[in-house]
Amino acid sequence: MNTPFERPVRIRFSHCDPAGIVYFPQYLVMTNVLVEDWFNDGLRIDYAQMIRQRRIGLPIVKLDGEFSRPSQMGETILLALTVATIGRSSISIEFHGHCNGETRFRSHQKLVFMSFDTGKSIDIPGDIASALAAFAPPSPSIEAHRP
Repeated sequence: MNTPFERPVRIRFSHCDPAGIVYFPQYLVMTNVLVEDWFNDGLRIDYAQMIRQRRIGLPIVKLDGEFSRPSQMGETILLALTVATIGRSSISIEFHGHCNGETRFRSHQKLVFMSFDTGKSIDIPGDIASALAAFAPPSPSIEAHRP
């Protein structure tokens, strides 16, 4: 279905540099918070339990970002998360931050499921894979590939 998961984020003083605009690493903090909210509220997977009890991490292993226009303290931007691909042990996510119809930033991140016990990647656990299905990108149809 590839449904986006969205949250408004108020730009705060703590997000900004001395010029009063978002200091770009803060967007990574915001997208990390969005992933945590997505797990808790969108996937209905307790993120804290996944980390602490299940000992499963989800580190970023690939990151690309584009910053189109500065965001300023006091503005509210809408952050959207869309799943681009789901692999055996990883997910690729597209993030889009916009305000009043203007794109502020875009980011593509690849996150890998890993065991804290071994420090190695693991297959996406079954319950998480099932929950991800609601956000999976549509599969290309056979008709779309015919001449």
